Amino acid sequence: MQSQPQVPGFTIQWNEANGSQATDPAAQAPRGFRRRRRNRHGRGLRGELMLPNLPGFRSRSERFDDMVLDSAERLQEMWGQQLDGVLFAVDEIPPRLEQLVAERTAAPMGAYTPARGGEPPMITVYRRVVEQAAGTREELQDLVHDVVVEYTAEMLGVPPETLDPVYRRRYQ
Repeated sequence: MQSQPQVPGFTIQWNEANGSQATDPAAQAPRGFRRRRRNRHGRGLRGELMLPNLPGFRSRSERFDDMVLDSAERLQEMWGQQLDGVLFAVDEIPPRLEQLVAERTAAPMGAYTPARGGEPPMITVYRRVVEQAAGTREELQDLVHDVVVEYTAEMLGVPPETLDPVYRRRYQ
């Protein structure tokens, strides 16, 4: 079935009801998604959208991971061998978050998992909870450090103030 609009040489084709298609060669091979998403020369994007030296190059989760790593390295420099083998991890949300919300309980900002069965101890920081509690980027960095210090102190069995002398002093 063909329709001839007012413009000469312009045709619109539909599939026939029995499944056969019109015989126009241009209508035989529909373009795939990948071919449609490229530029007219078929090259696609030529380079990075954001250069590595610009602030937007790294995602928020990557920057958060860096903050946790910086805090863990600072504690490692201060306490040395006592923190050897400790894993520091970042998770999006705590497990059973829906249950905590239903009970109107505050979500934890992190967790400490003791060593079991040959696995080393692990300190997990929950990214979404910590980001929501912090207002600015500077507050976020301080809060991440405090969460890492708190759970590391829990693991070592010492007060957080003795683990890091600047614990919670940045807020005053």
